[in-house]
Amino acid sequence: MPIVKLLSEHFGNPRAKELDWCQNQGGYQGARQALEMKPEAVTDQVIKSNLRGLGGAGFPTGRKWTFVPKDTGQPIYLAVNADESEPGTFKDRYILEWDPHRLIEGIIICAHAVGIHTAYIYTRGEYVRPAESLQQALDDAYREGVLGKRVLGTDFHLEVHLHRGAGAYICGEETGLLESLEGKKGWPRLKPPFPAVVGLFGCPTVINNVETLSHLPKIILKGDVWFAEVGCPQNGGTRLFALSGNVQNPGVYELPLGTPMRELIYEHGGGILDGKALKGIIPGGASAGVLTAEDLDIPLDFDSLMKRGSMLGSGAVVVMDEDICMVKAAHNIMRFFSHESCGQCTPCREGTGWVYKILNRILDGSGTREDTRTLLELADNMSGTSICALSDGAAMSFRSYVQKFTSEFEYHILHKKCDLIKRKEATTG
Repeated sequence: MPIVKLLSEHFGNPRAKELDWCQNQGGYQGARQALEMKPEAVTDQVIKSNLRGLGGAGFPTGRKWTFVPKDTGQPIYLAVNADESEPGTFKDRYILEWDPHRLIEGIIICAHAVGIHTAYIYTRGEYVRPAESLQQALDDAYREGVLGKRVLGTDFHLEVHLHRGAGAYICGEETGLLESLEGKKGWPRLKPPFPAVVGLFGCPTVINNVETLSHLPKIILKGDVWFAEVGCPQNGGTRLFALSGNVQNPGVYELPLGTPMRELIYEHGGGILDGKALKGIIPGGASAGVLTAEDLDIPLDFDSLMKRGSMLGSGAVVVMDEDICMVKAAHNIMRFFSHESCGQCTPCREGTGWVYKILNRILDGSGTREDTRTLLELADNMSGTSICALSDGAAMSFRSYVQKFTSEFEYHILHKKCDLIKRKEATTG
């Protein structure tokens, strides 16, 4: 299947950051067309397109907009999640850095559909170049009347502000992001109430991911049926896959949702480095359950991966070859989750720390036979017991390593070393 370029057509082209060039290439035509439509018609088109949230959860975008109450007398806000903190994920930064006007156009379309006049883009502090590129695009848009009191010469007004975070993983969680935007500690909020009803500054708020919003111009211009047919049932369009790990050609690849994982890794990614065997695949960022080589033909869409006990998440596909120790891989991931837990909920705060210490003990050669059972019990206790999904994602991740690579964990515990050492000794001996 060929690479379909709905979002990535201008990646690597420095001229795409220029407003004049962008407009000469058809930029903001989708926004102009949307502004001539009734807001309800825009929302209906997005619903029928089967566009889903591409930040991780995969919730239908248009349906999410309909949850915002009307006529409350309060302002409605848009919070654009550009925090992109999930390990292995680096696709939104390409949009921010290379094609920021596509995102701004998507923001205009969403704002018109929902009745929003103020939007905030929350980006991670480490994204220096992407933030600079986006800010320049915003400045140009204001100067040329694309944003402001009369958006694109219409009576619609929209203010868009860029806010840079300080590098906390938890602020990628939508309510932690809202807390940070309000100048508070980035602790996730209890839900309900949901942000659509009580969000930023206590007002109704739509929270959408960068990649999600960037699809809106093409949906308006080419139609919902066209976009839905690009993908697969209930998963419309394309998505950007951040491919990394032990693969020949790492990078960002745009493919239709439903593309088999084998095609991404072996056709577009060039296969495994040095011709080695494939051992494990993380299909949606560190929070996703690890898969094995037997899962190569799974379609890359939200529903198929959920049925397999994993998730598409942020679209970060990390490839691990036969020489990767899965105990070390799980240990590395849990070190991250233990460090990034905000500490608000006991199951997450204590659970991620305990798991990390147990894995550390196994790697140090002092593990016990009870450790694998304890790890699975911890996964059960951490699932569905905290305010946000960090604990659930961490549990999904390390549980999958223990269950799918049980023999490696048991070998580490019994022999106090990695079974990869055994293989190397057998090969050289």
